[in-house]
Formats: sequence, C-alpha cells, structure tokens
Amino acid sequence: MLRRFRQVDVFTSTPYLGNPLAVVLDADGLTDEEMQRFAHWTNLSETTFLLPPSSPEADYRVRIFTGSSELPFAGHPTLGTCHAWLEAGGRPRDPDRIVQECGAGLVPIRRTNPGLAFAAPALLRSGPVEESLVGHLATLLGIARSDIVDAQWADNGPGWVAVLLSSAEEVLALRPGVVDLDIGVVGPHPPGSPQAFEVRAFCPHHGATAEDPVTGSLNASLAQWLLATGRATAPYTASQGTALGRAGRVHITTDADDIWVGGNAITCIHGDLAL
Repeated sequence: MLRRFRQVDVFTSTPYLGNPLAVVLDADGLTDEEMQRFAHWTNLSETTFLLPPSSPEADYRVRIFTGSSELPFAGHPTLGTCHAWLEAGGRPRDPDRIVQECGAGLVPIRRTNPGLAFAAPALLRSGPVEESLVGHLATLLGIARSDIVDAQWADNGPGWVAVLLSSAEEVLALRPGVVDLDIGVVGPHPPGSPQAFEVRAFCPHHGATAEDPVTGSLNASLAQWLLATGRATAPYTASQGTALGRAGRVHITTDADDIWVGGNAITCIHGDLAL
C-alpha cells in the first residue's frame, strides 16, 4: 500500500543543517511491528506515524519511534510532524493552536515568527543529581568533576540528565567516552553572542555513543531548569549540532502559562512510501 511520506529537517531554515525526521502521513492500519521495522530501516533518530486522534481535543495523533523503541514524546518529531501535517493539508480546529496527541498526552503547538513551537511538557523527574552520579557523568564526558558547574535531572520522557559547564567553548570541546545514560550538556556563550547557549546531547547506542544533532525535548527541559534558576532569561536562542557540522537553532520563549520551544522546519523529501 502506498502512503504519503515526508522527510523533514527540523530546527533549521537551511536544508540539511538541522535534525532530519521521517514522517509517514497515512499510518492507519499499520501494526506496531511494521512501524518499528520501518523506523529501524530509516536509520534516523526518530520516525513518526500520523493517525486519527482518539481525543476530541486533538487535531491528530502521532506515534514516535526510534530505531529500537517507541517514545511517549520527543521535541523535533513534534515540530517536524506538525509541519508535515500542515503542509499536507491538515486543518487545526483552532487556526492559532494545533493540538498533538502522543504517548505523553496532549501537546499544544503554536505558530511563531521563527516557526512552530510546542509547550514544554511537565518533567517526569527533576531535582539535583546525587554526587556519586555527578562524578560518573564527569568520567563519561572525559572531564574533571570540578568542570561541572551543576547537574540536574531533566527528564520529560527520554530520560535526560542535564550537565551545566561554564562555557559554550567547554561544551564544544567535549569528547565523551561510551555513555550509559542520556546526557544533555549546556554552556553559555559569551554575553552579546547571537546564541545564548550551546547544547549537546549524548545517548548510548549499541555499545557506543551517539550524538543527536538538535534535540527539542532536551532544550525544553534545559529551559525549565535554566529559567527557574535564573541562569537564563527568555527569550533566548540555543545552538546545537555545531560539533557535527549542523547549525540547529532552538528558540525559547515564555508566556504567563508555558515555556515554548520553537524552530523552523523544511521538507527535503516528499513522495509515496510502499508500506
């Protein structure tokens, strides 16, 4: 059966400098095994499958798969899927607010000047990291314990633990070993720089370490931490992917109720998929 397909580059306005996402637009009737097999085949960090919503409040439902498992929520798949849905003719109930249904519940998305933005979901785990784990994180990242300014659980689904270094330069200099948990690292750029922070994301992958180019979920939880502790003020822009030759840009804004995580998305491949 032929199904509409998009491959979208997220958190960039320049093709091939962001984080790619595969989107199957007509996924009704696919089994879990078929979704997982295709996500494994794409060899991308995530592949999403669009389905009719089960909630009356949602505009569409999405299932998000890595190459090996399903995620309840992830950031760049949220923005990339919404971009593909709108581009393919999706019409939200409210023209100013799209509601995505996913494993983590309902996620509001809105149109902003730098592109779409999602409301940062509530953290599943937060709070300081125990000292023994901070030392372990330093060992994994190949740095001294004294180089870590602070560490915090920042888990909104994928399981992030966040590490703050003193500068973006130190973040870019990291050469981690084999990690055994999902680690997000952030450090500030000098005052007056176009971007306020540099972000990197490291994940275990088949006995090695994978680095994600641009990570919406991590930037969402980092924003919650940095804003709450006064280390950041909104609006601000974070850069990610620099160490991989990418140029991801994540825009953080706030309103009275939410922290919003936004960025551009652009379709690089579209067509029909035999699945």
